[in-house]
Amino acid sequence: MFVQVKLLKGYTKILTYKIPESWETNSLEGQGLEGSVITVPLRNKIVPALVLKTYSHRPEPGSFEIKLAIARDHLPPDKLYKKFLEKVSRFYFVDKKLFYQRIRGFVSTTLKLRRTAGGKSSAHPECLEKPCVARCIEGPISLTQEQQQIVDEILPLSKNSTYTPILIHGVTGSGKTEIYKKMIAACVEQKNTVLLLLPEVSLALQFQRLLEKQLPNIQILGFHSASRAKEKRELWSALHCQQPILIIGVHLPAMLPIPNLGCIIVDEEHETGFQEKKHPKINSKEIALWRAKEYEIPIILGSATPSIATLYQAEKDGWKSFRLTKRFSGKLEKVNFPTIKTVKIDKTRRRQSFWITRELQNAINDRLTKKEQILIFINRRGYSFFVQCKQCSYTFLCPNCSVSLTLHQAGERQELRCHYCDYKRPNPTSCSECKAPEKELLKRGIGTQQVVTILEQLFPNAKIARADLDTTKKKRSWHETVEKFENGDINILVGTQTITKGYHFPHVTLVGIVWADLNAHFPVFNASETALQQLIQVAGRAGRQSKESLVIVQIMHEHPIFKYLHEEDYLTFCREELSFRKETSYPPYGRLVQIELKHTNRKTIEEDASRLYDILDATNTKLNLGITLLGPTQPPVYRIQKIEIRQIFLKASSFQAVHHILGGLEVKSFESQIFVVPTP
Repeated sequence: MFVQVKLLKGYTKILTYKIPESWETNSLEGQGLEGSVITVPLRNKIVPALVLKTYSHRPEPGSFEIKLAIARDHLPPDKLYKKFLEKVSRFYFVDKKLFYQRIRGFVSTTLKLRRTAGGKSSAHPECLEKPCVARCIEGPISLTQEQQQIVDEILPLSKNSTYTPILIHGVTGSGKTEIYKKMIAACVEQKNTVLLLLPEVSLALQFQRLLEKQLPNIQILGFHSASRAKEKRELWSALHCQQPILIIGVHLPAMLPIPNLGCIIVDEEHETGFQEKKHPKINSKEIALWRAKEYEIPIILGSATPSIATLYQAEKDGWKSFRLTKRFSGKLEKVNFPTIKTVKIDKTRRRQSFWITRELQNAINDRLTKKEQILIFINRRGYSFFVQCKQCSYTFLCPNCSVSLTLHQAGERQELRCHYCDYKRPNPTSCSECKAPEKELLKRGIGTQQVVTILEQLFPNAKIARADLDTTKKKRSWHETVEKFENGDINILVGTQTITKGYHFPHVTLVGIVWADLNAHFPVFNASETALQQLIQVAGRAGRQSKESLVIVQIMHEHPIFKYLHEEDYLTFCREELSFRKETSYPPYGRLVQIELKHTNRKTIEEDASRLYDILDATNTKLNLGITLLGPTQPPVYRIQKIEIRQIFLKASSFQAVHHILGGLEVKSFESQIFVVPTP
């Protein structure tokens, strides 16, 4: 038997190898080779390769020697895995070997499988049958009637192999996690593994810490950038042995081979954090839905602010949909929603700080006196957005990226920093253009660092901490900050969107939003939706276990979304937004696909973008596909790390039309790299 393979890394040509006779007589080794990964000799190395096709006879003429393959890389015995990866690769227009690279990279860095001389991998010595007693430690918790009704309806699904999408639209603090816990325990009791996907690693760490206490008899393993090698080894072993476990993560868990997958839970399903930032920019939530359908298992999507696309799909396709309209404290007493007050940042009104209105300052002072906690939200990190010369209007820009440099406080000194490539330079002492002195340089805008500085001046006795990308990069350090805040060792927590994602801070009774209209005007079709979701989510951190709480929303300019800040009004906003989307054929009423080109040379990428548009336009006309082409255009940030970026958008009635227009495209004929990014 012979195979043709493509190496996972390096050499791009198709190569031919012979399969050892021992594989042909061993059904485990010989069956289903196509689409699997094997190791092969190449010069003086042994490298992994993806099997493209098998042959009973030599597939190509020649007298040269064909070498023997070394061994087969055994993935956990997931029979549906190949078909699932093929679907994902087709949808994202990428070679499926990319996903095998990811999985094999995970294996090679965490687990060295021992091989026998015949090329057969040894058994897992840690594959011991462990007793499964799936139960959760509830303590005095009593479910509300709403929660219990949902639990009663969905728990039987843990015993059935049926694709069942379930949407839980529960207001902030309504106790969606309690429902997840019941489903997890029921699935594990059935010897099945559960995936719990969250939009951010820091939140995954928080959930793991919480569930390890409340589900002590279930093996819980994190799989994300903060997971340790030992934890990954335990995970890989558990998958091979088909042990029932709970896997918590963001992107990668959805791509793992899991033979006994029984349920998927996607919390904060509306979050853009499920969209990977690196190509092929896979959306983990969409992948999870496909996987649940392919594997015929239930999938739960939960959020206080479900995405408009999810609400539309749930209604159109008849999903099981549930509402949780009341807040949940773990007891039967009633917990009220916070009072929301919108305050204009008046430039003429005198106060101690321009960015902290009198209303917010008085409210903070009141909460500190009562020994209650405060969250302050501003969706910009750093000290100031940018530094600009007052005389000539010159703005300090990054030499590598098409963005202004952000002023940061670095210990005792200040520095300018790029948030895309991390370029740094000292705070300027004069204008680079007109040489005006430092006193003529204006610091524009505000970020989390400056908010902390202002609050420290206004409330010198308060203990204040910061939560943004700068502080949460060190996942374990952020974990400690969360613990301190939960324990009451921090009075005021200042943060960016990190603090909006699912955290439960029971003693917060005041949320202050410094600049609420900051993100409402982005040049994307769903800017209003994402901005409102963010505001409702951060407001929902207030009063989760108190009868009286307050949210102060500071605004520079009016915007229609401020009519819907109360959670009860969210669905009204969604209905109005859906009406607008229908008129303009934006998702969910059509497919929006972004084609991204990248190259270091500006002239080359502009020529490639123009040629690509012409090809797509001609194909669209010839096949009468009815696709609307937009572009080529520069994105708001059109250069990152000296790489130019251009975009073309396709608006189509269905993804089938997109496949028709892109199916025959010869990407290799362009000098620029070309990526396809479908919008969920």
